[in-house]
Amino acid sequence: MLSSQFRRNLAFAFLLSFLSVPVAVIGQQGPPTSNGQSGQNGQTTPTTQPPTQDTQTPEAGGPGGDTGAVALPKKSTKEAPPPPDVPKVTNPADIGNYSIRVDVPLVNVDVGVVLEKTRQFIPSLHEANFRVFEDGVEQKITGFQQIKQPITAVLLLEFASVNYGFIYDMRVAADAFARQLRPEDYVAVMTYDLHTHILTDFTQNKQRVGEALSTLTIPMFSDRNMFDALYEALDRVSTIDGRKYIILIGSGRDTFSKVNLDKILKKVKTTPDVTIFTVSTGQMARERADAFSGGGMRGASRDLDYAQADNEMRTFASLTGGQWYNPMFAAAMPEIFHAINDSIRNAYVLSYHPTNAKMDGSYRKLKVEVVDDQGKPLRMEDEKHKQLKYDVIAREGYKAKQTVD
Repeated sequence: MLSSQFRRNLAFAFLLSFLSVPVAVIGQQGPPTSNGQSGQNGQTTPTTQPPTQDTQTPEAGGPGGDTGAVALPKKSTKEAPPPPDVPKVTNPADIGNYSIRVDVPLVNVDVGVVLEKTRQFIPSLHEANFRVFEDGVEQKITGFQQIKQPITAVLLLEFASVNYGFIYDMRVAADAFARQLRPEDYVAVMTYDLHTHILTDFTQNKQRVGEALSTLTIPMFSDRNMFDALYEALDRVSTIDGRKYIILIGSGRDTFSKVNLDKILKKVKTTPDVTIFTVSTGQMARERADAFSGGGMRGASRDLDYAQADNEMRTFASLTGGQWYNPMFAAAMPEIFHAINDSIRNAYVLSYHPTNAKMDGSYRKLKVEVVDDQGKPLRMEDEKHKQLKYDVIAREGYKAKQTVD
């Protein structure tokens, strides 16, 4: 057995040999070279060092991270130059700060030029052939065109329990109008007695229009509230864009309308883009009534009533640039509606900016003249050099726009 002294020496030697390994490694460490580290025996030992963490905050500043501080662009300490001064426009000292918007109105005038005898539309006129006057002041025409377009119309019929001659004339007139409709036309049919009735709304279906007219057989009331019916028809067409027409066929008499004559005339004047054509019915029935009554106060009163009715029908047409017809015989209805159809589909449109640009809601009177190259009234002749008379048809005026305060 080994002695205890020997075992202690052996254990001490083993411990010494174990501790001498890290000491030797430490002792071999030298200054680093480009290829590694040099030891005591001149050999180069490669080493791998972890990247050192830069704990110093960059000059630009920034938050810290796992690999050190994160650099952010350094803010410039120099202030940006101020923007250039914008010139400020101010009103004079005695005027407040107001903004001005100029709204220049544009007026469009539909003009028909028709032969006096045949009521045929006269085409091929030029802008230089027209003059427009507003309240007596000539206006400069800035737009001109000749148009031909479909019809958008309301057929407004008196259907009351009066003399059958009036009803017969109305039926013949309405049928003559319906026969001349084209597939692209829009027509609504309304009747009136004590109340206003819509037989059919705007439609392009000619068969539907014919079916609506065929229902007019036996009237229920003798009252004829024409003013109320016309007022309602104007309201209906005022919501439609473009040119509209009302074909009013009736005696012209009014009995118990809520709307009076002044109010309906104002409505007719101020409803834009609406032309009214009127056809008075019952002329033959009136003549027969006068013949059988033998005159007297009753006959004179009746004549006065119908004279007033005719004047109202004529006024509705003239105010809007339409025409009034007063046929004696029902057989004249097809020719009348041929003329109406031709007048509706063909027109000249004159546009101008009024010299009176005030938007005060006032009523402006219009006058249109047709002239030759020298500014004199245009003279028309037929192939035999016989002078032809013609009519210039345009609305008598319009209502200017009203500014909203």
